[in-house]
Amino acid sequence: MTKTVLKIILLSLGLYTSQAMALLPTEVNGQGLPTLAPMLERSMPAVVNISTSINVRRQQQNPLMNDPVFRYFFGVPDQPRQQQRNSLGSGVIIDKDEGYILTNNHVIEKADVITVTLSDGRQLNANVLGTDPEADVAVIQIPADNLTEIPVADSSTL
Repeated sequence: MTKTVLKIILLSLGLYTSQAMALLPTEVNGQGLPTLAPMLERSMPAVVNISTSINVRRQQQNPLMNDPVFRYFFGVPDQPRQQQRNSLGSGVIIDKDEGYILTNNHVIEKADVITVTLSDGRQLNANVLGTDPEADVAVIQIPADNLTEIPVADSSTL
């Protein structure tokens, strides 16, 4: 019984969806619908991948583990006290001459090493120029030539 009801509902939804799709226009004023493809072709080279690594000091769960004699007799392996955490994010090149990249603060916060991967595959280390944790915004800089930037608009002209 429930399978039959479910089939009827799915069939009805399928028919409704196909009718709704048929009503969508394919042209406006004799021209094809606009796409985002030209804008994406210009802007995608300015989008970068940002990877960070942070060295975090691990804390022992049990205070007895701090005693090397205890660890020796009970066969507990010595665990590294440092652990490396990696994270990923993205950013946008906003100044091609200076190598400025706009990203989120949480992407680069407390990072020991910041590596930027450009759309052409180049990997470069970045320096933090400034952050605003409340707005979750950060600006980093890379030493590179032949960059593509996305210009930042003036809000008063919008």
